[in-house]
Amino acid sequence: MAHSRFIKDTGLTARMTLVMFLLGGLFVALIVGLMYAFPSYWFLFGIGGIGVAFYQWWSSDKVAMRAMRAREVTPEEAPELHGMIDRLCALADMPKPRVGIADMSMPNAFATGRSPDRSVVCVTTGILQLLDAEELEAVLAHELSHVAHRDVLVMTIASSAGIVAGMLTRGAQFGGLSRGRGNNGGAPAFLIALVVSLVVYAVSFLLLRLLSRYRELCADRSGAYLTMKPQALASALTKISGGAGAVPQRDLRANNAVNSLFIVPAVAGISMKTLTATHPSLEQRLEQLARIQAELGRPLT
Repeated sequence: MAHSRFIKDTGLTARMTLVMFLLGGLFVALIVGLMYAFPSYWFLFGIGGIGVAFYQWWSSDKVAMRAMRAREVTPEEAPELHGMIDRLCALADMPKPRVGIADMSMPNAFATGRSPDRSVVCVTTGILQLLDAEELEAVLAHELSHVAHRDVLVMTIASSAGIVAGMLTRGAQFGGLSRGRGNNGGAPAFLIALVVSLVVYAVSFLLLRLLSRYRELCADRSGAYLTMKPQALASALTKISGGAGAVPQRDLRANNAVNSLFIVPAVAGISMKTLTATHPSLEQRLEQLARIQAELGRPLT
């Protein structure tokens, strides 16, 4: 975890370490499987996959901002938003990230970037119109916690495993078809590559969902303790969840690619109590905030 005044969470650190270790082992298994199946092509597959993973890590902030159609804003363009982030960064003793605004009605916020020095916190115009100042500050504290704990970086790197597995599967398919024309080894080789790649993708998918749900609870805790106003975050989460239900389905689908980065998932009409959920349920998050409120000695209204 980066040095800051956000509370440390050994559970998050352990989970991030475990996910990276397991996905690293799976990636090695994938390369070894391709070495066995396609001795003439595995090197090209590996270099291409690593190249994509590096690009995703290096450009994660730009990719997310582009996906959200967001733009970076200066203190002159958004003085109140910058002022909130300035105060929170001073309170947390952490570097100030860049600030972005996405012009869309969907109320939400996210943080991304490969390091605290290269991070960006982005909010939508919808959330600026929906929340009051105290609620917006609570949301920003949540997002800054992601930056301080570096879980955004881990999620970016870890998600590359699934992308690489998909690329290698496609590459193996073409290689297998090419070999299959000349001998009978193409089909079995392709099946080996396909099975290994699908296992890597499936395991990485589930591991990322488990890590994503825990990191959201961790950010809720850290942000609530930093501001000492868990009731403000509870109110914000309730409003954002209600606001997502009023967003047109086409807008929700358009932002599905960056769903795991949002403070509240851009979905409506489905249950979050599944293995595929990127976020814990609203009820679970509100219960945690209620416990923190009780610990701080004030009733949650």
